[in-house]
Amino acid sequence: MDLIHKIFNITLPFLSFILLIIVLPILSVYRAIKFCIRSVVPENLVGKVVLITGASSGIGEHLAYEYAKHGACLALVARRKELLVAVAEKAEELGSPKAIVIKADVSSFEDCKTIVDETIKQFGKLDCLINNAGIGIVGLFEEQKCIKDHISTMDVNFWGSVNVTHFALPHLRKSKGRIVVIGSCGGWFGTPKVSVYNASKAAQQSFFETLRIEVAPDIGITMVTPGIINTPLANKDCFLYQTSLDKVPSQSAEGCANAIVNSARRGDEYLTEPQWMCAAFLWVMLLPEVMNSFRRFQMVAGYKHKFQ
Repeated sequence: MDLIHKIFNITLPFLSFILLIIVLPILSVYRAIKFCIRSVVPENLVGKVVLITGASSGIGEHLAYEYAKHGACLALVARRKELLVAVAEKAEELGSPKAIVIKADVSSFEDCKTIVDETIKQFGKLDCLINNAGIGIVGLFEEQKCIKDHISTMDVNFWGSVNVTHFALPHLRKSKGRIVVIGSCGGWFGTPKVSVYNASKAAQQSFFETLRIEVAPDIGITMVTPGIINTPLANKDCFLYQTSLDKVPSQSAEGCANAIVNSARRGDEYLTEPQWMCAAFLWVMLLPEVMNSFRRFQMVAGYKHKFQ
């Protein structure tokens, strides 16, 4: 058996390289044609029912407004009801026929069931689920005084999206609907001081990559990996400053939400916003040693800046 592995070690990388040279240009042309067709004839959202978790602020809030402009009915979920009510009212002003408010915590298994049940009770169907709710704790892992504090990060970012999806799947199959997952570039770009947050996003992406295969072709899944977006979760006092990313240009939540809705309407499987972050992905994959050194330097520079 060891001989077989030695042969594979030599031949498969070479064969894979040759295959990429042949297949990649063909695949690129196919993707370009597919993108053009779907851009010309995107999904009509009028009357569609869209469930958005974490809709009280940030990307979730602006997703509500974007879907409202297209005439979609909305089920808005978050823990802060007073903020949700304001978002729902504005969404209806922008064109949503009906926007309901569901106060719930996605880290609760029972709440996840209630979220879907209430949506079906109010609208009778579900066309699109947007798993957007997310939280994070900033700090070096070895300096954390209570590791249990990080359990909530996994409960919200990973299990929250998994559990809501579990209850939503039967309804999405009926409507041939779509799941939009708001992940993070942190799932593949190991930014220091947010190790558990990054791990939760990596787990989330791995789960939905697998689920995509299991539920196709009845349900489509759009995996979104935002970079630095100007939201309450990533403001300078909470995240950017402490992780030395405050010098990186951020994208507005409005612009990000608009790109996400357009991508979902086209039926895209992947979206990275801002798009230039795709280059960083290539650097991480092709030049891991260089990128690891860069991130280490970034962390050290952040410490010096903090204590000046």
